[in-house]
Amino acid sequence: MKSEIIIGIDLGTTNSEVAVIQNGKVKVIDVDGRKILPSVVGLSPENELLIGEEAKNQYFLYPERTILSIKRLMGKSEKILLGQTAYTPQEISSLILKKLKKAAETALNTPLSKAVITVPAYFSDAQRQATREAGELAGLDVVRIINEPTAAALSYGVDNKEEKIVLVYDLGGGTFDVSLVSLHEQMVEVLASSGNNFLGGDDFDAKIEEFIENNLKKDGVESSISSQARARIKRAAEKAKITLSDHPFALIEEEYLLDHLGNPYHLSLELSREDYKEMIMPFIEETLESVDKVLESAKRMASDVDEILLVGGSTRTPLISEKLETLFRSKPLLKIDPELCVVMGAALQAGAIGGEKCDAVLVDVTPYTFGTNYLDILHNLPYDYAYQPIIEKNTPIPVTKSEVFYTMFDEQEAVEVIVYQGENEDALENIEIGEFSISGLSKVPAGNPIIVNFKLDLDGILYVSAQEKLSGIEQKIVIKNAISQFTEQEMKDAKKKIDSLFQSNEKEGFNDASSAVQNTAHALITKATPLLIQFSQEDQEDIVNLVEEIQEALRMKEDEKLITLTDKLSDMLFYLDANVA
Repeated sequence: MKSEIIIGIDLGTTNSEVAVIQNGKVKVIDVDGRKILPSVVGLSPENELLIGEEAKNQYFLYPERTILSIKRLMGKSEKILLGQTAYTPQEISSLILKKLKKAAETALNTPLSKAVITVPAYFSDAQRQATREAGELAGLDVVRIINEPTAAALSYGVDNKEEKIVLVYDLGGGTFDVSLVSLHEQMVEVLASSGNNFLGGDDFDAKIEEFIENNLKKDGVESSISSQARARIKRAAEKAKITLSDHPFALIEEEYLLDHLGNPYHLSLELSREDYKEMIMPFIEETLESVDKVLESAKRMASDVDEILLVGGSTRTPLISEKLETLFRSKPLLKIDPELCVVMGAALQAGAIGGEKCDAVLVDVTPYTFGTNYLDILHNLPYDYAYQPIIEKNTPIPVTKSEVFYTMFDEQEAVEVIVYQGENEDALENIEIGEFSISGLSKVPAGNPIIVNFKLDLDGILYVSAQEKLSGIEQKIVIKNAISQFTEQEMKDAKKKIDSLFQSNEKEGFNDASSAVQNTAHALITKATPLLIQFSQEDQEDIVNLVEEIQEALRMKEDEKLITLTDKLSDMLFYLDANVA
């Protein structure tokens, strides 16, 4: 009997995804060329419906015409205005579901009518029913609603012969959910759950926004903050949060943020990871209180937990792993992208209901830890070769991570960077795979920050660089075949999987990420051209130069450069247009 296609959907507060079982494996389906669809709905000034990335981009210009974080209102009776019309949370959510459904139908070239949708384990009956109603409005028969921790556990694989107790720590954009589950063979049982439906990465963003606005007050420009400028501050805060997950410092920049006393104000601030930790510590402590409640409810101790699974994009915050490792004396697992593991589990459940035979979820991870040495206390004595892991074993690849180190002496002129592979806390017990020096450092007191960056790509090539933060002086080394212990077949399988994940869907009517970026660039050039006569000669020259750079990037198909340039042109046009008006 032919199996029935049922899709799995993670309807998230900040982002949503859709996946399906194909040929026994999970396929996360591209929506507008990306695996992740922002859970944002908006109406353009021309009353065109926008869903996903387009709506998120519009938010920075028209926040009053854009709806974010609708999941926080699911199960409530209040309505939300979109344009001149009021909608229920279910109706707004159904628009997101419709977008996901259409993308899946395009990718699979077949009509679809059934879905498994995930919800936080902490969701009430009213919230679950609202989710079912949203699915029905989207033209989907919701054959099952499953808890997000159950879906996450499924995606990590439950082909265990022995029972395991697993803690699923799920911190998304707007909700927090922690569950203790028992895994045995194909059974996933939730033993206890706790959480907060109004705590998530959005709150981390808000703390950075507060930091930015406090600095604006110091500059005396807080009275000039418009709703559009505030929306751009929100964007800058989110970018900084993401940067600080992998790097010790984040530069927060927004050109032409606002007009103050007739002059353009350009935002430029630096935020360190250490300061960011202090900002969000109360939120993390609150989540750990929920962890304690779950253990108490299940009558278990921390030592009873075999594994910790991290779910949700906000769990990329290093402080979370640090706190959980201290509490459980065990490192949380990061074998699967925390933003995709729930939708992968939903697809596995959907496939099982539809009669599909599903293989284990396959992911590409680094089988080794890579790091460098530094001066620290080891075995109660100062030691020059204490090991600092930078890319941890089992981290999904490709990956880029950075750490900051500090010089030990006044006017220290050089730093030697030795790269090791291994797990031992003594670097000399690991395998040295490369070294280089960075010299000509600034003549400053001890404590001069040096940022060391590790980048590991899918082919096992490790790129290591060290940069003096003060001057920007940098040295690099490339280490080929850093993970050459993969067998030839394993490497072929990994490449094949990655190609499959990132290939463009060429079916008619589907816009991949590249075409979406290029369409945005063309539209912006079209918008900019007739506006030129309104601006001064100097501003005209700046715009023309930017347009020429965009046209060159279009010719060379440099999408990453296009995104940067179009953002810059959009910001400039916004500022100049507002100033003329």
